[in-house]
Amino acid sequence: MKTPESILERVYRGRRLEPSDALVLLKSGEFQQLGQAADWMRRRLHPDGVVSFLVDRNINYTNVCVARCTFCNFYRRPGHDEGYVLSNETIFRKVEETLALGGTGILMQGGMHPDLKIDYYEELLSSIRDRYPAIHLHCFSPPEIVVLARLSRLSLRESIRRLKAAGLQSIPGGGAEILTERMRREISPGKCTARQWLEVMRVGHEEGLPTTATMMIGGGESLQERVEHLEGIRSLQDETGGFVAFIPWNVQLEGTPMQESIRREVPAVEYLTLLAVARIYLDNIVNLQVSWLTQGLPVGQIALHFGANDVGSIMIEENVISTAGAHYTARRSDLIRLIVDAGFTPAQRNSVYSTFKKIA
Repeated sequence: MKTPESILERVYRGRRLEPSDALVLLKSGEFQQLGQAADWMRRRLHPDGVVSFLVDRNINYTNVCVARCTFCNFYRRPGHDEGYVLSNETIFRKVEETLALGGTGILMQGGMHPDLKIDYYEELLSSIRDRYPAIHLHCFSPPEIVVLARLSRLSLRESIRRLKAAGLQSIPGGGAEILTERMRREISPGKCTARQWLEVMRVGHEEGLPTTATMMIGGGESLQERVEHLEGIRSLQDETGGFVAFIPWNVQLEGTPMQESIRREVPAVEYLTLLAVARIYLDNIVNLQVSWLTQGLPVGQIALHFGANDVGSIMIEENVISTAGAHYTARRSDLIRLIVDAGFTPAQRNSVYSTFKKIA
């Protein structure tokens, strides 16, 4: 019979976890032991003691969406009076503000708009690239790409190739939630399937675009489904090597339809347990980012001793999660102090973890 102790002993010997091992660890309640093992794994991958952060901005170019996610109160249905598509001039102004604040990237995502086809996205990307060549364009989650490809009557590969040619440099991991079909039917019925999400990422990697991967916990998924999600990410990474980071976060419920059925916020211990198991399980993904936006800065600092080596972005702007109750904020100086006080060396990175500037 597998025990947490025997599983962690194999981890320290360099053995890879099986899905059944991860499930045992998630159920174990061995909080401190998991943290120690995850910290050991972090130190193997990042022996220099550097913890990174990013200065970028989330731009939600539209809030019109047909996905009907039960955890979202940001979107508006097509035809709603409050629906919008930002003008290019508004987006340009946001990019300029980002650059003025020392930002290096734009994370641009929106809803699954039923009227926007490939030409809209190509024009938007190329106009930003031509005006602001220094900004990194980390844009359009897999559900958005699936929809724009279908509306444009293009394959995923052709759509991704055209987006890349227009200026796309990497793909964010949004819209993953939990990568099981049961959960997706329940909480995001209008979004792409788990298989489609992974296929967008596979094609993106094959076309030379690095991507991130995310995971949303606390929406009613089982521990087994959390493991299935981790396994889907790890298996694809074994094939392609294209994921540069994994970013788990906990659902925010304030004012969302899900609030009526899920009345319990994810506590810090549960989040940190998942983070630690993810660090041990995802042995082929170098970077693990903590979600201080949904857990707060104190938990974010603890997470640096539970496997995380990145504290994400100062988030000059964030609209989606904050409308559902994530009200934590941080300045660049806050993240630097968090890292230093935890005993690490801070370094500002770019959107795909390919450049790092240590902070003296």
